[in-house]
Amino acid sequence: MLKIAVCVSGGGTNLQAIIDGIESGVIKDTEIVLVFSNNPNAYALERAKKAGIPAVCKSPKTYPSREEFNKDFLDTLVNANPDLVVLAGCMVVIPKEIVRAFPNRIINIHPALIPSFCGQGYYGLHVHEKVLERGVRVTGATVHFVDEGTDTGPIILQKAVMVEQGDTPEILQKRVMEQAEWKIMPRAINLIAQGKVKVEDRKVIIDGYDSNDL
Repeated sequence: MLKIAVCVSGGGTNLQAIIDGIESGVIKDTEIVLVFSNNPNAYALERAKKAGIPAVCKSPKTYPSREEFNKDFLDTLVNANPDLVVLAGCMVVIPKEIVRAFPNRIINIHPALIPSFCGQGYYGLHVHEKVLERGVRVTGATVHFVDEGTDTGPIILQKAVMVEQGDTPEILQKRVMEQAEWKIMPRAINLIAQGKVKVEDRKVIIDGYDSNDL
């Protein structure tokens, strides 16, 4: 059984996709042992409550320093003892201490096709705004392992989504979520749960990978 901790900051739509994936059997042999949020107003906390999942909220604004928040963040994850940490719309910069504590055991969903529109300053709706500003025709989402850089870890899965004329950032965000994020995040977790994912030379190797399954 793969034990996962899911870190969220907002509405928790990807958290819900994971919960639904476990319930439907899309994600096998997996249990959410913790939902962590840095935002006390995150609806994701309500989703966790409804699903009967232990949830913790710790806002960095309540700590004297970022270092103290980071230490408590790390302690909370370590105490939950997950096999995998899932960043599902988590707006917290993951400190190096946490990355080092969970090497190749943290994954993130990014709302674009890395290496495009990633790095510092590219997150959430802002990514879709930049995609439209640039006139990109194909965007998508990426699930990747987290390393000490920003969106630089080994890529696990990607899925393309077409940009349509007349799209607004909000419309495009919704399409990317529905057509890509909510599909590849559960699939990536399931692949890890089934022991089909390994990292070699900073590249992900997936046993039995079939792009048609996406």
